[in-house]
Amino acid sequence: MQPDKPKIKEYAGGWMTEREGTQIPGFLKWAYIVIAGGALTYFLVYMYGEVNNPDRGPLVRSMNAATEASGALMYAIAALILIFGIIVVAFSFAKPHD
Repeated sequence: MQPDKPKIKEYAGGWMTEREGTQIPGFLKWAYIVIAGGALTYFLVYMYGEVNNPDRGPLVRSMNAATEASGALMYAIAALILIFGIIVVAFSFAKPHD
């Protein structure tokens, strides 16, 4: 009797492979949440630069005044980060489909 060879799935033209039925580790599922949340938080906190820094703050504020950053664009980008994070987390917690 020959042992059954596990079925190997290939992605990206063979650059990535995995065994069929492989589950995503639990720590990685939670890491997706932490990374997406950290990216969104960082973006929202530093959306207009480091304006409260004692050394660079006045320079950053003058640059923001001269360039007139778009608040709507910034929040649209934050929404894209949030949507991408939700999709990745939903994909990682979903049951695998073959």
